[in-house]
Amino acid sequence: MVEHDALRATRDAYDAVAPTYARLFRDVLRDSPLDRAMLGVFAEAVRARGDRRVADLGCGPGHVTAHLDGLELEAFGVDASPAMIELARQTYPRLRFEVGSMAALDLADGALDGVLSRWSIIHTPPEELPAVFAEFERVLAPGGHLLLGFWAGDDPSRPTRVSDHAVAPAYRWWPDRLAAMLRATGLAEVARTVRAPQPTDRRQFQEIHLLARKAHPDSD
Repeated sequence: MVEHDALRATRDAYDAVAPTYARLFRDVLRDSPLDRAMLGVFAEAVRARGDRRVADLGCGPGHVTAHLDGLELEAFGVDASPAMIELARQTYPRLRFEVGSMAALDLADGALDGVLSRWSIIHTPPEELPAVFAEFERVLAPGGHLLLGFWAGDDPSRPTRVSDHAVAPAYRWWPDRLAAMLRATGLAEVARTVRAPQPTDRRQFQEIHLLARKAHPDSD
């Protein structure tokens, strides 16, 4: 099956590079003030609901999950790579990490107040992304927030393949197209940030953070 093969290939690829990946990215937020700011906005929006249950989907070695924990959220991580989850558990033994798929989360409807997906949807085959967004909507409680991180594509009509991704097949997306896909599942855009590529960046892509909110049943 296409979905099974794509997920398995991504899982195996990240298993193979897990220690190197963890070493390269463990301090990434330290040098990314805009990322920290958007995570702070996301955390404040979640805390405003009263409950603070957040899933970091595609958590990798757990560094961002730990950052969310430091922002007073009840955060846990989910990743398809068992090797990544093992590293996360070793590094942050106080936090909860689980092997799982974004497309089929072992969570009840409305179980979460927030979902974080930073650069994890990039490996999802484009035809499967609407179903992943529907799963995000399913597990969010009414009024819950999603923070999505991804690279901007060049074509409004279709995703752009990343030709040089070192780990697994990856895609860039036109931000308005993703916002429309989210809206179709019941997740309305609240805000977005656009980080222009810097001269020192290896990839000269815009980095997008898109914040969306699940509507209350009685809202217009």
